[in-house]
Amino acid sequence: MDNSNLKSDFFVIKALEDGVNVIGLTRGSNTKFHHSEKLDKDEVMIAQFTEHTSAVKVRGKAIIQTSHGELEN
Repeated sequence: MDNSNLKSDFFVIKALEDGVNVIGLTRGSNTKFHHSEKLDKDEVMIAQFTEHTSAVKVRGKAIIQTSHGELEN
């Protein structure tokens, strides 16, 4: 994949409690977990979708901010 065509917005995840899990899922026909992070209360992670990451799963209380809006998990 040509990275010059990848125009991915950043998104922000702010943990509202200790132990929030952020899990990256791969692209392709066989989706798998490929990366995970654990955030403690008030920690912030700034991320983006890439040629390898097609989805992100957030487990725990967090605020997720994107260019499309904000939601609380």
